Amino acid sequence: MIPDLDSQIGISVYSTDFSGIGGNIRDIPENFHVSEQISEKSQKSINNKDGYAVYKLKKKRIDTNHTLSDIFRKKGIRLKSLGLKDASAVTEQFVCSGNKNKAIDNFTTEKYSLEHVGYVKKPLSKKDMIGNHFKIKISNCTEDLSSFTDYQKILNFYGYQRFGSKRPVTHLIGKAIIQKDFSKAVDLILAFTSDSDSKENNEIREKLLDRENYEKYLDSIPFQMDIERIVLKEMIQHGDSFKAIRAIPLSLRRFYIQAYQSFIFNQSLSLSFSDGEDLFHAKTGDVCFDFKGIIGKFVTGLDQKLALPFVGYSYYKKTRFDYHISKILYQEEISPKDFFIKEMQEVSNEGGFRQAAIHCTSYSSDGNMVEFSLSRGSFATIILREIMKPSNPISAGF
Repeated sequence: MIPDLDSQIGISVYSTDFSGIGGNIRDIPENFHVSEQISEKSQKSINNKDGYAVYKLKKKRIDTNHTLSDIFRKKGIRLKSLGLKDASAVTEQFVCSGNKNKAIDNFTTEKYSLEHVGYVKKPLSKKDMIGNHFKIKISNCTEDLSSFTDYQKILNFYGYQRFGSKRPVTHLIGKAIIQKDFSKAVDLILAFTSDSDSKENNEIREKLLDRENYEKYLDSIPFQMDIERIVLKEMIQHGDSFKAIRAIPLSLRRFYIQAYQSFIFNQSLSLSFSDGEDLFHAKTGDVCFDFKGIIGKFVTGLDQKLALPFVGYSYYKKTRFDYHISKILYQEEISPKDFFIKEMQEVSNEGGFRQAAIHCTSYSSDGNMVEFSLSRGSFATIILREIMKPSNPISAGF
């Protein structure tokens, strides 16, 4: 039985026949460790001389964005991360200054520590990150992990956090923006409720269905609903949904579009797999990534990984998956050209390709502990979904 939450984010199949061991993850952050991995070339580029300062950021109970904001507030230095790490884990990652020869001393707070590890000639970027290593404890499971061996046969779905986890709405906001229905996008941001979200949050959002009383409820918006507060203030001041959406930081507006593309990708994988397409082996005519991550056509004898289109305005139709993707786009009442948004060109997305199967390495298990490494962009929760087969992903810690 596929959980309802999975269906909401486009996942309608399991990759494996494994029955699942149940259990919970993230009972405490210490049970979910994530360590960012950068390329050997990037690691060697870090020196002790001068340039752009590089730091190792270790944290728990706080996400990357809020950590970097706190560092700027306390130390006056803007740092950029290579990837985002959430709050429900103990994480280690690299962050880099955008200003040359400006470094700060190591310091520690209750939720994070920052250690200066050296300098680089040009700032590190997400291209320098090659993946993440995970060490995870699964509590209250029915058996140990030794019986799971199919870690090389898991489809590369986008995970729950891509869509808002407890409140799977990011892709719906993205679709509304693509369809230029900015009023609907505002309503989704402010008033979309979910059975998995807290009672308090849902009560606030139900009140925000009433546009006539926006000003009345502004002061009741909790601190963590920072985007909602931005949108609400704009709506109170201008009453213009388009302006309210434009007030949201660009990175998040782009994320909404990418979340909708991720939803279509999840649906594409699900439908192709259900129809019997082999998604673990490439064949003639397929588009693939080589071992350097370079995209190209399948060549017999080369080490290549099958890729599926990530739909955007430059969608490439000439693959064996176009039948399924076109069917999904028809059902969604969306066409590839809709991803070019004339009114908000800065969030337009041309699309591309994404690996069909997860590339999982360094896999090992001991009792209820599991370790593995994933390449950049793949989700540990999708591996855990196959191991645990949770009936309720949210209550299981996903």
